Amino acid sequence: MKNEILSRVQKKFPLVAKPFEVIANELGIKEEEVLNILQEEKKNKIIRQTSAIFDTKRLGYKSSLVAFKVKPENINAAVKIINSHPGISHNYERNHDFNIWFTLAVAPDSKLGLEKTLEVLAKVTGADDYIMLPTLKLFKINVKLNTTGKDEKKEEVKKVVHKDIELTPLHHDIIRRAQYDIEIVSEPFKNIVDELNISYDKFFDILQELQDAGIMRRFASILNHRKAGFNANAMVVWDVDEGEKGEEIGARAAEFSAVSHCYLRPKYPNWQYNLFTMVHGKTTEETNSIIEDMTKEIESKSHMPLYSSREFKKVRIEYFTPAFEAWETKHLQG
Repeated sequence: MKNEILSRVQKKFPLVAKPFEVIANELGIKEEEVLNILQEEKKNKIIRQTSAIFDTKRLGYKSSLVAFKVKPENINAAVKIINSHPGISHNYERNHDFNIWFTLAVAPDSKLGLEKTLEVLAKVTGADDYIMLPTLKLFKINVKLNTTGKDEKKEEVKKVVHKDIELTPLHHDIIRRAQYDIEIVSEPFKNIVDELNISYDKFFDILQELQDAGIMRRFASILNHRKAGFNANAMVVWDVDEGEKGEEIGARAAEFSAVSHCYLRPKYPNWQYNLFTMVHGKTTEETNSIIEDMTKEIESKSHMPLYSSREFKKVRIEYFTPAFEAWETKHLQG
């Protein structure tokens, strides 16, 4: 039952006043049992966070995957500096000469901008080299670990057309609050609606509006991969054709259920790989088997699995906070 509940909260979290009661009714058990199981999984750090997951770019932030080449003896000091930036959400050491991989976002009103921020980080960390790998085409971003073992090997990846909306002060207020981890209690959204003095209906209508606009990708629980038993997660990079054929190959790769992220990114003289897929497995053998299956359907000149040896940071970016301006002020003065 625990695995069914974990699967459910990752996929489509019920956006109602009493979400855990809905899950309990679906599974034919009591709400209290669902709450007890999820509270225990939260305590054991299996559940990392349950919150709205927002699209950085749709909120006006600019972002990119970045790889730094840092001397082994300088890694700890460099990571401390990199992680001090509020726009760093993920940061890993991977098995390559480009050994530090992180995602960086800068705020819509950034004075430095993305490229200048990277120049500052490269300078102050003493990086020997770096590559900036922005998204050219997004095929999939949806982390759902197969906790039940019953998920199909392939899944349909639907193309979604978003409508544009103008964000009001209420939208911003809800984004600021919904980005944070909810409590595992019967009415987890009560504090938000009380603080904003709005009805549940208004709150959920705004969330739905944000989702229809692609600003909120989804509301879900995110699991701690390693603590949930998924210990062999590889960023597999592929050298594929560019243009339309590359897009066809990317769409095919995204269909694999074990792939949570799939993007086309630029190539450089010192970096030949342009298709990036995050593949999740419980063991290296399982992950390698999935990658082997993928090679039968992906036309590539070469591919390379980059396993993470250390996780330095994995958090949700806190949007519309003063931390971004404070970091830039400090480094512009420096």
